[in-house]
Amino acid sequence: MDFFISSAYAQAAGGAAAPPNTLLTFLPLLVLFAVFYFILMRPQMRRAKEQRVMMAALSKGDEVLTNGGLLGRITDIAEQFVALEVAPNVVIKVQKQAISMTLPKGTLKAT
Repeated sequence: MDFFISSAYAQAAGGAAAPPNTLLTFLPLLVLFAVFYFILMRPQMRRAKEQRVMMAALSKGDEVLTNGGLLGRITDIAEQFVALEVAPNVVIKVQKQAISMTLPKGTLKAT
């Protein structure tokens, strides 16, 4: 039955192997983390900061675009909600987080 399973023989003792360098062991993990940080995390943090600054700078009369695609002019601002005039005499309330960007003045007149 030795032709199905090969026999394992002990090797001659050759000197003790040197321990691997710890820095070289963790180097691929460190490189992977650095790439992950610069490709994914850093741009996402920058975008979140820009969004917070835009939310803080909202004021009455600003023209905005919501995440749902609605264009409107801000008529009232509360702590969590914003009142948008989307058409003459049509005012809706949306959460501040639903505003994706502010538009240049006069954009609503052009549409």
